Parts: sequence; structure tokens; C-alpha cells
Amino acid sequence: MTEQQEASEDAVMTRIGQAVILLHAGDREEARNRLGEIWAEIGAEGDSLHRCTLAHYMADAQDDPADELAWDLRALTAADGLRPGEEPGPPPGRRPGRGAGQTPGEGPGQTPGEGPGQAVRPGPQQAVRVFYPSLHLSLAADYVKLRRPEAARVHLARARAAAGALADDGYGNGVRAAIARLERRLAAEPGEGPRPFPEQYS
Repeated sequence: MTEQQEASEDAVMTRIGQAVILLHAGDREEARNRLGEIWAEIGAEGDSLHRCTLAHYMADAQDDPADELAWDLRALTAADGLRPGEEPGPPPGRRPGRGAGQTPGEGPGQTPGEGPGQAVRPGPQQAVRVFYPSLHLSLAADYVKLRRPEAARVHLARARAAAGALADDGYGNGVRAAIARLERRLAAEPGEGPRPFPEQYS
């Protein structure tokens, strides 16, 4: 990759990060607009790393659970296209498996005790497979919101199966804890579709 290409890559990720700052500040509409502009530029067939990162963020900016699901599915598809060793973007700054019964007051992408907005994501030295537990956990939470418990259980099982790739650190422990919370939530309501979780952002 040439220096010019690398600079272009960095510029895209920087713009995504700027949109996420707006999202965390509560300006969901502007964040959606900026992420949408970037998505239009890189295209549905664009760089997998960019698409995975952007879609994973964009899901958090949605008001409609169906739209949230659609973006999380795009993130998973893009992750499948990443080459081993590629890192799916900078720390997304979202809770692992958002909506999966987090403790009130926890900031996006953090575990209890961290400050607001401090992201919990694997570093660039970790393989793409570390990203899958959170992707599937997010999808499981989406399906719970849509009252589709069986689909939620499928992705929750995939998140649990992929969790072996997680390190024993803040990010890994956060994802495992979120998986356990959602498992308890689903197990507690076997006779009826689980109630949707509250939106992460108000």
C-alpha cells in the first residue's frame, strides 16, 4: 500500500471516529448523516474494514430496531470479508452487545468503573475473530428487541461459541458478561417472546 493510500485509509477512519463522537454526545441525527455520507462514498462493495467499522457504529445511531438489525447484519457481512490480521476499525466505543441488560450508567463500550466514552475493543494486534462475539451479541440483542427470541438464541449461541477467542481483559470480560446477561434474560422468559430492551441512547 502506498503512503497516499494509507493516508486515505486513515482519513476515512478519522471521519468515522468524528461521527461516533457526535453519536456519544447525543447528536444521533448528525451522526447518522455523517456516517451515511461516508457509506455512500465507500459503497456497498468498498473496503471491508471500513464497511465493518462504519456499519457497527451506524447500528447504534438507529431509532428503529429493524434498521439497527440491518446495519448489524451489514457489519457481520463485512467482517466476513476481512483478511486475517486486519483489525475491524478503531474502538467503536459501544457496549459489547448493546441493549443486553447493561448496568444503568455505564457508558458506551465500557465496563463498570470506566469513564464515559472509554471504548473497550481489541487492539490492532488481535485477530479479526475477536470481533465476532460482539457482532453476534449485538445481533442477538437486535432480535430480542424485535421479539424474535429464537433468532436471538441462535446468535447468542454463536457469540458464546466465539467467546473463546477473547482475552482475559476489559474488553473480553465485558463481552462475556454481556453474553451471560442476555442468556439469563432469555432463560427467564421461556414462555413468551422477551420484551425489547431499552434503547441504549435516548
